[in-house]
Amino acid sequence: MEMVESFVFDVANSLLGKLASYAYEEASRAYGVYEDLQRIKDTLSIVRGLLLDAEEKKNRQHALCEWLRQIQNICYDAEDVLDGFELQDRRKQFVEASGSTRLKVCHFFSSSNPLAFRFRMSRQIKEIRDRLDKVAADGTKFGLVRIHVEPGLSVHNREITYSHIDVSSVIGRENDKEAIIELLMDSDPQGYGNGHRSLCVIPIVGIGGLGKTTLAKLVYNDKRIDEVFQLKMWACVSVDFDIRQIVIKIINSVFASAAPSVPIAPQEDSNHCDIEQLQIHLRRKLSGQKFILVLDDVWNDDRAKWIELEDLIKVGAVGSKIIVTTRSNSVASMMGTVPSYVLEGLSLEDCLSLFVKWAFKDGEEEKYPNLVEIGKEIVKKCAGVPLAVRTVGSSLFSKFDLDKWLFVRDHEIWNLEQKKDDILPALKLSYDQMPSYLRQCFACFSLYPKDYTFNIVEMTILWIPLGLVQPINGSEKLEHIAREYVHELHSRSLLQDFKDFGYICEFRVHDLIHDLAMYVAKEEFVMVVSRTRNISEQAKHLSIVEKDSLDKVLFPKSKSVRTILFPVEGVGLDNETLVHTWVSKYKYLRYVDFNDSLFETLPKSIAKVEHLRVLGLKNNSKIKKLPHSIFKLYNLQVLILSGCTELETLPRGLGKMVSLQHLFITTKQSVLSLTEFINLKHLQVLAFNHCKNMKFLFSRAHQLISLETLSLYKCGSLETLPLYIFPNLQTLIIIDCKMLDLSLNNESPIQKLRLKHLFIRDFPGLLTLPGWIEGAAETLETLLIYELPNLKTLSQRLTTLTHLKRLHIVGCPQLISLPSDMYHLTALEDLVIEDCPELCRKFKPQSGEYWPMISHIKSVFIGK
Repeated sequence: MEMVESFVFDVANSLLGKLASYAYEEASRAYGVYEDLQRIKDTLSIVRGLLLDAEEKKNRQHALCEWLRQIQNICYDAEDVLDGFELQDRRKQFVEASGSTRLKVCHFFSSSNPLAFRFRMSRQIKEIRDRLDKVAADGTKFGLVRIHVEPGLSVHNREITYSHIDVSSVIGRENDKEAIIELLMDSDPQGYGNGHRSLCVIPIVGIGGLGKTTLAKLVYNDKRIDEVFQLKMWACVSVDFDIRQIVIKIINSVFASAAPSVPIAPQEDSNHCDIEQLQIHLRRKLSGQKFILVLDDVWNDDRAKWIELEDLIKVGAVGSKIIVTTRSNSVASMMGTVPSYVLEGLSLEDCLSLFVKWAFKDGEEEKYPNLVEIGKEIVKKCAGVPLAVRTVGSSLFSKFDLDKWLFVRDHEIWNLEQKKDDILPALKLSYDQMPSYLRQCFACFSLYPKDYTFNIVEMTILWIPLGLVQPINGSEKLEHIAREYVHELHSRSLLQDFKDFGYICEFRVHDLIHDLAMYVAKEEFVMVVSRTRNISEQAKHLSIVEKDSLDKVLFPKSKSVRTILFPVEGVGLDNETLVHTWVSKYKYLRYVDFNDSLFETLPKSIAKVEHLRVLGLKNNSKIKKLPHSIFKLYNLQVLILSGCTELETLPRGLGKMVSLQHLFITTKQSVLSLTEFINLKHLQVLAFNHCKNMKFLFSRAHQLISLETLSLYKCGSLETLPLYIFPNLQTLIIIDCKMLDLSLNNESPIQKLRLKHLFIRDFPGLLTLPGWIEGAAETLETLLIYELPNLKTLSQRLTTLTHLKRLHIVGCPQLISLPSDMYHLTALEDLVIEDCPELCRKFKPQSGEYWPMISHIKSVFIGK
């Protein structure tokens, strides 16, 4: 029987946490439903104890699956009902803040007045109580044993690795690397004589998780490659063999090898070119150059498409090479000009070395010979696949309980029937050992396509509104906990290509980990593609990733859908029809993100989706105004209007949106009224994107106490930045605001700041770092300065930043020296110097004259 995954334990756990909170206890007493909620809590506690036993037995008793599903549905419905408490509280705040007698009268006569609300809540909670009592009684039929539930594991931190390939962390691939390099160095590997063909294609083939990409990276970063090839390019192809997108990736890779890649900026303008322009652009770049190109993760077996791409790139010098990584032998046979390099699994000895490296700290394994012996048996089950070894090893890191190791060795998931060449058992095991608070967060990755680049802010504003982030105590912010979740997923080897830029972190998910997310998400999280037909009634979270899928899909009849998002650039809604349908149908929506849509109006009925926490309209270039009714979204925490280039003004009544925490703005206004913003007591993140007419941030000075993050991107008319308005600012991002005076009139004395992260990019007029940075000497952890072509000095102020952990200096060719007392920066762990020729020469690792000044820093990258 196929295994049916569910999140019932996690959902029940989350609901119990809410029921036990002080806020819900107070609300339930105030509205006279305390006894009912206590009874629900008591019954749910008993049921939760049975759930673990039920999970173990569900594959042997089909009826148990249905029982689990019923409990899960009741828990979800209970969350929706309990959400009414928060909503009523927000309404009350709004009415009180307005001070309007008319509003108070309207509120009294509306269905949300306290008496009507009390009656409705009492009826709904009693219904939930009765349903839960019945299903709990049914549970006794299955002979379940109540298992003691341990409290949730705390988030543990493991040292974060960096995204570039660390040669020392790769085990057992030296011979493979040398074999590929030998093929690359051979001027005639095909054996035709005299370099008969200008383009040699070397396929690396193997099942997922074997380390094909790792091997390609090892080769790509070898110094011998730099000496032989004039151009190096990397393009991740993945499932969709879109010629235009691949050409764009190759062009961008050419630029990336000559100029820095930046985590926040948009891609090169080639995105807006047609294929004819692109191929001319590409040929111009490659013509006559001896290049190496890696096409990573190719699935396409359509020979016509490959020949079309090959014809475009077959203009390099003799000796140019392509490395292709693929899981498919037919793809390798079609593309390769030499026999495929078939990547084998690691030897048992290498697997054990890799396992020990991930399961123990250095030398720690010597204290636990009995665990190492069990480890040998575990490793055999990983079939030589490094990803499986690493993942299972990570799941046992710093765990010395013999039972946990035996659990991993003997767990029956290894015996699950798998498709040929799958390694899901190894990966599924790491999922099973996740703390419950991570499981649904992890499942969210299934809503995005493979090779998607995630960022930590995006995941935070998805997880929190969906109620997936559990408060540890009353004081820590959910945003901070969500960030810890990301770091924990990374420490468990579930994320890759992790780039940490302080406030911004980017990462991807390995294909096999994505498969795992899809596997565990099953019915609840659905990524809608063109081949999708009916969607299960259990579906709670939907993402639409292909344009032509919307016409064919029959969306669920269930009213309990909570998420609709469009995560792929260029895929959105072209009209309002579906918006109207969804808004009227799914009244418990929490997260709606209509990215890249082109409808002209947002229906007024959006205000009826009272539970909505996130509304995203990013890159809608047609919408001109928002309905006035939008301010009735009392629960809205995130409003994304960035890229809405035709938006005339922000919605009236913005200040009434009392829950707003993140606000991303594009507007034609030249000045904003601070009056609206003053009322946003919980606003933490404020971002202005392409506000071309805006000269001043606000019409008058008044402090925004709650704001922690301010981002200014391409606001070409902006002249001043009054930092004193934001006394608690922690992150400041300023990109390409050419009229902005960064000196802040050289305020004296220098204002003390609480900044932790500062990112400045694209300021040709900047000659030296602004003096006010010194005001953040006691707090600044991240300083990123990119594309400052005329910056001549960092000044001695830099070394006053004694808490600085991360310093990136990129694209500053006029900068010829660093302060002589760099050794004062004792906290500095990560130094990057790119595209600064003189600095790169002086600070070249080992041989540069000033290398000793920075040799103490843990992670140093100097170069292009």
